Amino acid sequence: MDKVLQMLQLQQQLNDSTNGEDWEKGVTKNGKSIDWKRCIYMECAEMIDSFAWKHWKSISNEPDWDNMKIEVVDVWHFVMSEALRDATVNFRGSIDELSLTISQMPSYRALATDEASFAEPEVVMTKVEELMFDSLKHGPFHLEPVMRNFFELVRMSGLNLTSLYRLYVGKNILNQFRQDNGYKEGTYIKVYDGIEDNIVMKRIWEESGDELKPRELYMQLQRRYDELSK
Repeated sequence: MDKVLQMLQLQQQLNDSTNGEDWEKGVTKNGKSIDWKRCIYMECAEMIDSFAWKHWKSISNEPDWDNMKIEVVDVWHFVMSEALRDATVNFRGSIDELSLTISQMPSYRALATDEASFAEPEVVMTKVEELMFDSLKHGPFHLEPVMRNFFELVRMSGLNLTSLYRLYVGKNILNQFRQDNGYKEGTYIKVYDGIEDNIVMKRIWEESGDELKPRELYMQLQRRYDELSK
């Protein structure tokens, strides 16, 4: 339960910081409407572009699994945000209770194994579309089927609980870093000397090993970002 609880707490903190502490009501501190379901299905569409699905273009391209993993983590931000929103507005309990519910799901427990492998692209895309269908439905949010489809998609993308957690923490810190450095204002520099910040973040993790703390990752991103303006 510790990993899912920590991820939920980090997502709550990120949403509070960027959207205002009443974001669960569906509006940011700037008065902008929030639709987490739309975020999920739009990001899912980007997942499918990790594969050569177009029968008329680039038909021999290999699947871009690295991009797929990043997109999976992006969707996880939005799935957790919708789960947190639903738990708050429908009085379903605290973050601790939500994390306990998720940690008891068989699909989540299956992620605890070190075994993870890539599924066939068509199978992955079908699973992505099932998750899109979940988020396109009108009406109340149903936690169990959304989480089941998402966690199955995680495994199909070659990720397990440890790698999902690591990538999520990295992307969460990067998202906070972006916001602190002018992302909303349009002044943030997303490409560091020809390398996109997602890749920069991933390389910092790989170079530093498992001992890197979230705050240390933030500081290393800041150092590399500061070098761009020299």
